[in-house]
Amino acid sequence: MSTKDYLEKDYYKVLGVSKTASKDEIKSSYRKLARENHPDANTGDAKAEDRFKEISEAYNVLSDEKRRKEYDEARSMFGGSYRPGGAGPGGFDMSDIFGQGSGGGGAPGGERLSDLFGGLFGNRGRGGTATRSRRGADIETETTLSFREAADGVTRSFQLSSESPCLTCKGTGARAGTAPRMCPKCSGTGHESTNLGGFSLSDPCSECKGRGLVVDDPCPTCTGSGRGKSTRTIQTRIPAGVSDGQRIRIKGKGAPGENGGPNGDLYVVVHVKGHPVFGRSGDNVTITVPVTFPEAALGAEVRVPTLSGFPVTVKVPPGTQNGHTLRVRGKGATRKDGTIGNMLVTFEVDVPKTLNGDAREALEKFRAATSDYDPRDGLEARAKGA
Repeated sequence: MSTKDYLEKDYYKVLGVSKTASKDEIKSSYRKLARENHPDANTGDAKAEDRFKEISEAYNVLSDEKRRKEYDEARSMFGGSYRPGGAGPGGFDMSDIFGQGSGGGGAPGGERLSDLFGGLFGNRGRGGTATRSRRGADIETETTLSFREAADGVTRSFQLSSESPCLTCKGTGARAGTAPRMCPKCSGTGHESTNLGGFSLSDPCSECKGRGLVVDDPCPTCTGSGRGKSTRTIQTRIPAGVSDGQRIRIKGKGAPGENGGPNGDLYVVVHVKGHPVFGRSGDNVTITVPVTFPEAALGAEVRVPTLSGFPVTVKVPPGTQNGHTLRVRGKGATRKDGTIGNMLVTFEVDVPKTLNGDAREALEKFRAATSDYDPRDGLEARAKGA
């Protein structure tokens, strides 16, 4: 998080809470907003995705007691607002606060404000080198599941390649026997001052790219970056009930962090194969079961297969219409809370393509016996009245 972010962004406003909101109030508001704007619930909506990122960023700061205190202290110096192009309170140069000034804006007793707030945004204190921690990168991979695996959940192994500290130089970026030196441009802070026409803001140093260190004799393996490629295999549980195209976040399983920073996250995009018999409707499993005309008209009991492999007997009510659906409880996909969804059984009346003599004779008698019943009665009138 940069200094500029802290000054420009009103995280309390993003989450819709007051500055005195409790941790529970912040969490409750975050959960509500995150559900409304989650990418899985707003497929293809770029604005919702940006809003979700903004909400997550605000929550990451305000839910952490230390980061929230730093954020509040930074904004309190400007009355809770930031307007580019204007001087800070009292007309002092902002560079004095962020460690890039050359006098002026001193604190009482001769101390510079940069010494008072030097650790506020992760910079070094006076006289040391930068040890800025960095979060590891997020990694995305894909996996393909069978219909049954997606419904019940499965444990999968993933071979992941990502950046990690270089094994040759142990992450320093320098050749063996040498060491990096403090960046002369930013004096090891990893930041340099940017003039905004009235005051200055701290940005990553253009010389050392924010590391605070310069490598004169680069490591031959990583060419001075301090980073290398690592390959590792992890096992993770794909939860039950995932759907085709769903993107699952597995926290902390991404690329390793730098200088003690947290690992990134792993995102798994799930592809689900179709099934020749079953389908999905949310947490429900669907199946279409053919029935004969006599079964639909007179009623019957039919055996219906289930995902578990054990068929169930379902009653076909007399007078069942083509496309009628019954619910069989507890025979669907596993939900996120561990409970089981339902199976939706849709009956499809199957009409035989050929009839033998006895069957034809029986149907002719049936037609004669039901000649007073016209299923299309009133159809034309309804069509004209529409």
